[in-house]
Amino acid sequence: MLNTHYRLERHTIGFALAIILVASIGGFVEIAPLFTIDETVEAAPDMRVYTPLELAGRDIYIREGCYACHSQMIRTLRDEVERYGKYSLAVESKYDHPMLWGSKRTGPDLARVGGKYSDQWHVAHLTNPRSVVKESVMPNYNWLNRNELRTDDLELRLRAQKRVGVPYTDDMIVHAAEDAVAQAEPDSDKAAGVTARYGEATNVRVFDGDPARVTEMDALVAYLQILGRLTDAAQKTPAGGE
Repeated sequence: MLNTHYRLERHTIGFALAIILVASIGGFVEIAPLFTIDETVEAAPDMRVYTPLELAGRDIYIREGCYACHSQMIRTLRDEVERYGKYSLAVESKYDHPMLWGSKRTGPDLARVGGKYSDQWHVAHLTNPRSVVKESVMPNYNWLNRNELRTDDLELRLRAQKRVGVPYTDDMIVHAAEDAVAQAEPDSDKAAGVTARYGEATNVRVFDGDPARVTEMDALVAYLQILGRLTDAAQKTPAGGE
């Protein structure tokens, strides 16, 4: 085998053609499925976008490196489905920029963590993970309770998302900062605007337990509580699809 390789290396043109051939096969295998993308990505008419608060929480999730230990992609393997829930569909990440699928699982997969635990559980877990999971190796993120959420740049963040295909309306963009605060202040006069723009199913409540201010903890918990709940497409997939 090595002799064949050595002989091939002595013929520059032949070696270059062999490289092109192998690269072309690999490229075809990766590119060909893209021509059927409209058939392979499920339709989800009920798919909604992240609210400004949830989007801010997602950015905090990325900033703190949570994706390094938690994946957001449940595979079709039976043990994964039984542990984490319905396997992930491509459409569920339709508005994720960047994708956070991953494969590293120092901690559990979070694709369907939304609604699985209470807000209080998430706050306690992020503040001191071992207070709710004794064997946890996750670091503390207690400063999220102290950091007030920055909202002055949310309009720009939504504009950036719109440029890559997320269907935020001009009304959503203009009210981004206002909606981020209102979503965590259910008694606010502006809370109704959040549900009007993002739907009645939107979580509008005090996520971190402190109604006096809106913190980064509010944003991160709001994001975690919506994971797997932007669309019901997975629940509607026929059982035979498993």
